[in-house]
Amino acid sequence: MVNLAADKQKYVIDLLFNTTIGAGFSILRNGIGSSQNSNNDWMNSILPTSPGSPNAAPNYVWDGKDSGQLFISQQAVKYGVKTIYADAWSAPGFMKTNNNDANGGYLCGLKGHSCSSGDWRQAFANYLVQYVKFYAEAGVPITHIGHLNEPDLRQVLNIWSLIAISNTLCSTSYASMQSNGAEAGEFTSILQTTLKANNLSVIVGCCESTGWSMTNQIVSQLKSSGTINSLGFITTHEYTSRISGPVNTNLKVWQTEYSDLNGGWSTAWYSNGGAGDGMTWANNIYNALTTGNCSAYLFWIGTQDRATNNNNNEKLILVDGQSVTVSKRLWAFAQFSRYVRPGAIRISSTGSGNIKSTAFKNLDGSIVIQVINSGTSAASLSVKGVKGTAVSSWLTDNTHDMDPVTASIAADGTVTGSVAARALVSFVITG
Repeated sequence: MVNLAADKQKYVIDLLFNTTIGAGFSILRNGIGSSQNSNNDWMNSILPTSPGSPNAAPNYVWDGKDSGQLFISQQAVKYGVKTIYADAWSAPGFMKTNNNDANGGYLCGLKGHSCSSGDWRQAFANYLVQYVKFYAEAGVPITHIGHLNEPDLRQVLNIWSLIAISNTLCSTSYASMQSNGAEAGEFTSILQTTLKANNLSVIVGCCESTGWSMTNQIVSQLKSSGTINSLGFITTHEYTSRISGPVNTNLKVWQTEYSDLNGGWSTAWYSNGGAGDGMTWANNIYNALTTGNCSAYLFWIGTQDRATNNNNNEKLILVDGQSVTVSKRLWAFAQFSRYVRPGAIRISSTGSGNIKSTAFKNLDGSIVIQVINSGTSAASLSVKGVKGTAVSSWLTDNTHDMDPVTASIAADGTVTGSVAARALVSFVITG
C-alpha cells in the first residue's frame, strides 16, 4: 500500500476503512517488531542492539515507519478507526532463552526460564510501553496490546514432527515466543503495572493461540494461576481448531487472525464451497459471532503482493505493482463491519432451513440483520419483531459486491425482502 500511486493508494485504503464504499473495518491489528529488518514481511525491532543487561539504559531506535505499519495506522485513524491493537510476535532475541527472536524460546525471567543474562521481564514491558509512546507521538493512540503470537505453535509443530518422524517442522523462521497461560499471566501482570505507571490506558489481551481448543486451555491456566484479572480481553486464532462454542470466560473474546493459507489466489464468492470463497468467510464470521460469541473477528492480512507465499488466499486484496484486485472475502467482511459498528450488541435472531441470520443493535438505535442463504434458489423472507420506519438492504453474491437491493417495511415494522441463492444480504433498519 505504501508504494502505490496516490489514486490507487486511496482506492485500497477506502476499501479497507471507508464505511460508505468499503468494508469500514473498525479494528487494525499491527505487529510489534523484534527483528533486525523487514525482509520476508518481518517487523523491525525498536531495540535492535542489546543494552548489555536488563537494567542498563536501552537505546531505542524509531524509524518513523515501523515496517510500513505506521502509515496505514495513521490512515485508519483519519478514517475514524478508534481501536488500534498492537501485538508482539516475540521479545527481542537477547531477552529470550534461545537468544533469537525466531524459533520459539521463552522470555528470560519467567518462572522456570532463567538466563545467564538476567531477568528481562520488566525490560520487555518497558519495550512495549515505549512502542506505544512512539505511536502516540505520531498521532496514533494504541488502545489494545498483546505480547504473544501463537505461543503454542512450537508445541504443535513438535507433535507434527513426531508423527512425520522429522525435525524440519520444529521451528519458525519468523518471530515467535513460547508460553503457557500461567507464564503469560505472570508477564501481563507486569505489563499492566508498567502501563499504569506510565499513565497509559491501554487494554491488555492474551494469548493469540493457534486454535480454539488451545485458547480454552490457556484460559483455564490463567484462571488457575490467578492472573486472568490482568487481562481485558482474550485473543485466539482458528488454524489448528475451529470455533466450537463459547470460551469459558466473562472477558470479551476476539478472533484476531485466520485465513486460507493453502488455496491459490481466488476472487470467488462461491466455488464449490472452497476455503477461500467469500461465502465460506461469511459463514466463518457467522459461526464466530453466534457459536463462539466473539466480540471481534479479524482476517489475517489486508493486502499482499503476488510473490509472497505463492500468491495464496491469505490476503483480502492483491496488490501487484500498481495493479489492485479485490477478493469476495473483503465483501463478506464488509457485510458485517460496514453497518455493525463499535459498541453494537448482538440480539436474538433465528432462521430456518437454508437461512442463517445474525442481528445487532447499534448505539444509534439502528438494527442490522445479516441473512445468509446457502440454498440453490432465492428465498423470500419477512423479518418480524423489529419496529422501524425505514429499511435499506445490501447484497453480495457471485455478481454483486454489497449492491443495494429492494426491501420494504410495513406499518407494523415487518420487513420483507429476498435473498438470492448462495448469497448474503444485510438489512439496515432505522427509525
